[in-house]
Amino acid sequence: MPQLNPNPWFFIMLMSWLTFALIVQPKLLSFTPTNPLSNKTLTTTKPPSWTWPWP
Repeated sequence: MPQLNPNPWFFIMLMSWLTFALIVQPKLLSFTPTNPLSNKTLTTTKPPSWTWPWP
């Protein structure tokens, strides 16, 4: 069964992860977000209580 032979596939997986970790990831992390986070405090409002039509 050729699927059980890890010789070519392990090298391909290792090279793809190294490429992602060393080349692609730093380029993606260097982008600045278009909508920066604001320092606004979040206010939580209490929803109105449910009014049941029966007593």
